Amino acid sequence: MNWYLSVLKNYVGFGGRARRKEYWMFTLISMLVTLFLSGIETALELPPVLSVLYALGTFLPSLALSFRRLHDTGRSAAWLLIGLVPFVGWIVVLVFMCLPGDRSTNAYGPSPKEDAPYAMAE
Repeated sequence: MNWYLSVLKNYVGFGGRARRKEYWMFTLISMLVTLFLSGIETALELPPVLSVLYALGTFLPSLALSFRRLHDTGRSAAWLLIGLVPFVGWIVVLVFMCLPGDRSTNAYGPSPKEDAPYAMAE
């Protein structure tokens, strides 16, 4: 849960780097929250207001996290735009998010793996 909360607290942090674990834990918890909210909306026969509000509320933090994740692999955040290419764009972005980060300092800062507050094996 710390990974999720740290991303929400750093919602305007577009600089720096983010580990794979931070990215995927945030993604997992966001998907679970979205499924839970969708389930509530379906069970109570509500319009998708809750899940849309949640998506709007987490858009900026997830965008900033995606920027930092690409920075960790040594890529510019402009690579996110390749996701707009039909059929293959999102696959390329997914591969970039799965790649390990640079172990040493790169143009975007030092490796987050060395000084992570909850450093665990990735």
